[in-house]
Amino acid sequence: MTEDDQIKDVGLTDQLEQIETTLLLEGIYRRYGYDFRNYASASIRRRVLNFARNEQVATISALQERILHDPAVMDRFVLSLTVNVTAMFRDPLFYKAVREKVVPILKTYAFVRIWDVGCSSGEEAYSLAVLLAEEGVYDRCRIYATDMNEAVLRKAKAGIIPLAKMKEYTDNYLHAGGLNAFSEYYTAKFDHAILHNSLKRNLVFAQHNLVTDQSFNEFQLILIRNVLIYFNDTLRQHVLQLLHNSLTRHGVLALGRRETLKYTSFEHMYEEIDGKEKLYKRVAS
Repeated sequence: MTEDDQIKDVGLTDQLEQIETTLLLEGIYRRYGYDFRNYASASIRRRVLNFARNEQVATISALQERILHDPAVMDRFVLSLTVNVTAMFRDPLFYKAVREKVVPILKTYAFVRIWDVGCSSGEEAYSLAVLLAEEGVYDRCRIYATDMNEAVLRKAKAGIIPLAKMKEYTDNYLHAGGLNAFSEYYTAKFDHAILHNSLKRNLVFAQHNLVTDQSFNEFQLILIRNVLIYFNDTLRQHVLQLLHNSLTRHGVLALGRRETLKYTSFEHMYEEIDGKEKLYKRVAS
C-alpha cells in the first residue's frame, strides 16, 4: 500500500467515525432524551472512542447497538461523559478569590442561593460549604448542586471520600486560605473520611440537564467551572443564556480558567471581578 493510499484510508476512517458519532448521538437523544449533539465534536468523539474501547467493541456502530438496546450500557456511557477530575478546594487560588472578593457581596443578602452546575461527586459543593461556614454565612445559604448523572449524585449525597485523598485536600484547603484544621470537617473511619452533617444541612443535590432543562430559581452565585469547554458555540450560547436568566442583578458567575465571557454576546452585561480566576458580576439585563 502506498503512502497516498494510507492517507486515504485514514481520511475515510475519520469520515466514518464522524458519521457514526452523529448517528449515535441522535439515537441516544431519541431513545433516552439525553442530548449530546451540540457537545464539541472533537471532545465527544474522543470520549465515544474511549468508551467503545472500554466496552470492547470494534466500531461506534457496534457501540450504538449496545447502547440503544441496553440501558445499563447507556448508564455507563453517561457516567463516562460526566465524571471529571475533581477535588476539594481544587485550584486553591480560586477559593481564595471567592473568600476575599465574592463573600463580601454575598454578605449583603439576607438569604443566598448558590447553584453549583456540573457538581460531579460533590467536592466543589462541600468546599463551598466549608468556606461559607468559616465566613459566617452558611446558615443563610442554600447550595443547589446539580449534575445530569444520577450515579455521581448518589456518591455526592453520601459525602464519603477515600481517606488517602485527605492529605491532598488538606493542602488545597490551607492554600485556599482555610481558617481551621481541615480534620474538623470529617470523621475518619477505616479507609474513608465521612464529611460532617453540618456541611450537608444546606446542600441540595439534584439532577439537572443543561441542554434540555430550564432555569429553576434565581441565584446570587453560580459556579459552572470546566463545563463550557465541552460544548460547541451553539450550546455554549444556550447555556450562557440559561445562566444569565438564573442570576440575580449583581450576582456572581464563576467560570473555569479556560473559559471566558469575552467575545460573547454577554460580555457587556458583566463586570470582571477577578480576570485570572474568571469571576464576573452581572451588571446589566
